[in-house]
Amino acid sequence: MAGRGGAPRRGAGVPRLLLLVLVVVALAACLPSGPEREPAVAADPHAVTVGSFNFSESTVLAELYAQALEGVDLPVSREFGVGPRELMQPALEQGLVDVVPEYLGSALAYFDPGAAVASLDAGAIHKRLVDTLSRSGVEVLAPAPAQNQNGFAVTPETAERYGLRTISDLAPVAGELVFGGPPECRERRLCLAGLESRYELQFADFVALADAGGRRTRAALTEGQVDVALLFTTDGHLATGEFVLLDDDRALQPAENVVPVVRRETIERYGDRLVDRLDQVSAALTTDDLSQLNRRVDIDGEEPGAVAAAWLADEGLIG
Repeated sequence: MAGRGGAPRRGAGVPRLLLLVLVVVALAACLPSGPEREPAVAADPHAVTVGSFNFSESTVLAELYAQALEGVDLPVSREFGVGPRELMQPALEQGLVDVVPEYLGSALAYFDPGAAVASLDAGAIHKRLVDTLSRSGVEVLAPAPAQNQNGFAVTPETAERYGLRTISDLAPVAGELVFGGPPECRERRLCLAGLESRYELQFADFVALADAGGRRTRAALTEGQVDVALLFTTDGHLATGEFVLLDDDRALQPAENVVPVVRRETIERYGDRLVDRLDQVSAALTTDDLSQLNRRVDIDGEEPGAVAAAWLADEGLIG
């Protein structure tokens, strides 16, 4: 998500040790100090480190995984809000995180830029993603029924003013409008780059927003800083009528089932106890569940950990 598809920016010929140092420095600079971060404590070297991207749904999903694993007595640490895939990919490969909630189509578009993700069903995307990530020591587990796609939204006033219902409706007026999204959205083929190529949209300007479809993005829309912005399709605010989600009438977005990705070394260490537990979470999680979890965090102001614990208890996955 977060403008979630696109080609990875790899540093050609960067030594492994140097890359690790660069990642550690980048993580230290980018990890937030807000409520989603755990206080600094001595790390358990045997703990399963669960990471999340830098948007609230990813934090909720990571909490589901973390608490479910803790429920079968696995040692767990948390690294939430790591950032986009440009940071998460090396963190995962270098062992700074062990488990990450991913999204099928966006992950494949990033890790395999040649894949025609929009033309593939969820099963085909999953198979190709398994093959792609296995080369770097990362395993892709079973996906959940739950999906969350990149969506593009406007305020009701903007929709009425320009007669907008679909993304294609933007074509004659895009030159008058400002688009907003996270910095990486500009180059992601499931975000702004895809809107430009699939829909032939050329906006008047692009404003890089400091979050991915989150509070700052919603504020930028309502305050008129941007006219069109990336919002995720499970955003709880969409059900309130605050924003109008434009229909993806040219099918830019692929299947985006939530899926855990796990370092192979971590699976080898903890085996079926870890895999089966994450599979249980995935099997139970629906798109409606995800929307409701997001609503409780983003609208009702509940803590991700509390929301995750309540859902896991309702599903009989923790006591």
